[in-house]
Amino acid sequence: MRDDRFLEHDPGAGHPENAARLQAVLDDLTARPVAGTLSAAPRAATRAELLRAHGAAYVDAIERTAGLRVRLDADTATSERSVEVARLAAGATIAAAEAVASGAARGAFALVRPPGHHAEPSAAMGFCLFNNVAVAAEHALAELGCRRVLILDPDIHHGNGTQHRFEERSDVLYVSSHRYPFYPGTGWFDEVGRGAGAGFTLNLPMPMGLRDAELLHLYRAAVEPVVRAFRPELILVSAGFDTWHADPIGDLAITAAGFAALYALFRAWADEHCPGRIVCALEGGYDPAGVVAGVRAALEACAAREPGTAEIDGEVGADARAIAERSRRTLAPFWPALRD
Repeated sequence: MRDDRFLEHDPGAGHPENAARLQAVLDDLTARPVAGTLSAAPRAATRAELLRAHGAAYVDAIERTAGLRVRLDADTATSERSVEVARLAAGATIAAAEAVASGAARGAFALVRPPGHHAEPSAAMGFCLFNNVAVAAEHALAELGCRRVLILDPDIHHGNGTQHRFEERSDVLYVSSHRYPFYPGTGWFDEVGRGAGAGFTLNLPMPMGLRDAELLHLYRAAVEPVVRAFRPELILVSAGFDTWHADPIGDLAITAAGFAALYALFRAWADEHCPGRIVCALEGGYDPAGVVAGVRAALEACAAREPGTAEIDGEVGADARAIAERSRRTLAPFWPALRD
């Protein structure tokens, strides 16, 4: 899903979440198309679709900023076209989910702005207006016959908005790997969900400098057994690429090879549980070269006729092993597969 209107959201001069990061991706895909991919035009989310993930008062407040430049918090602002573009971003993610659920596409990537995973049910936050992935997950559960949705969030920032939307639910498994301590301050191991959702939130808080093989180890050791037990019918990926080694915000050490291995793993999980039903929606990433590398890796992994290798050479240090082990111990009361 792509549309030049996503370039028209403007949070202000010097803002890291700017149109240049998406323009670089569009330029790269025009110059070097990924084999097996097609472009599709998105649609705007309806009010009813937004209300599945956001309160009515909040949707009304955002809609009142249409045509205006409004600062919503220290990091988040609208421009004249932002409401239209934000509705389009949520709608694009819905449309991508519809395409894979119907079999019209085997994998999809919604190349959207603004991002979404920090948007709370009742508040804008962290560059985000509407929570695109949360809106799509709710739509899949309500309209597409899905009973279990897996949300993977490898952005360097914890997706507080997505976690809070689903933390009392067992029909959505939310997994986030993120730097910690870091913005927004949430996402520690012990945030595992509440009530009926206890055990359905899995957080992997990471130190600075984590490398390719270490990130892949976290997902293999701590996440894969839970995914296999959960058996998702749709996988949604909050596809942030600010883990890139040269990102000006991130401070991790992930390379293009790391992105390729991680998304090959995500594709393998889809092949095992819900073939073709994997949707990525663009989140963060503030070095255009890193966003280009990440989007290309995700598209190539999802579009390939045969799955790529979800392996990568490199040492797994003590910090990464400790994170995986602590996550396994924390979630083991809820998932027998982690008790080995």
